[in-house]
Amino acid sequence: MSAGPSPFVPPAQPSPPAPPATPPPSASGTRLAGAALIVSTVLVGLMAGLFFAFDVSVMPGLAAGDEQTYVTAMRAFNKAIDGNPLFATVFLLALAAAVLSAVLEFRGGRRAVALWVGAAAVAYLVVLLITFTVNIPLNNELADAGDVTRMKDFGIVERFESTWVTTNVIRTLLCTTALAGLARALLLHGRSTR
Repeated sequence: MSAGPSPFVPPAQPSPPAPPATPPPSASGTRLAGAALIVSTVLVGLMAGLFFAFDVSVMPGLAAGDEQTYVTAMRAFNKAIDGNPLFATVFLLALAAAVLSAVLEFRGGRRAVALWVGAAAVAYLVVLLITFTVNIPLNNELADAGDVTRMKDFGIVERFESTWVTTNVIRTLLCTTALAGLARALLLHGRSTR
């Protein structure tokens, strides 16, 4: 008895290619992430420069003078800054641009870039927290201290020379750290989009 014909086995079909783990980033998303990163870097750089200028020139210069001049000058500086919409825009937009860039970089699959931008955003967020919890309350106390020509207690000047100046140095260091992180992110972003 002979064996029957072997059953027909269809040829194996090639399996379809697996979809990519993450969709490729769109060109417009990549450009927007890069633009937000550049904006944040420039704005954080401006803030680092402002704080640094107070560290190395404004505050030491005021400390060399008399207390009435110190109070009068600091009030004038604070009034000029508080009433300046450009300053408020730079101060707050630096963080918003960094957060936007971090989100877009992460969505675009550039995790290392997103990590550096995110770290920079956290450092800058601490700057904002210090400003709103320490420096601005001291500025307000100085503004509410009354007529400088009638002031007898200049304890506010001592608080500025200790607390305000110290926290400003911390703000400078944090802004500089954030700036370095953003610069590293810019480098990585450029490499990843070539």
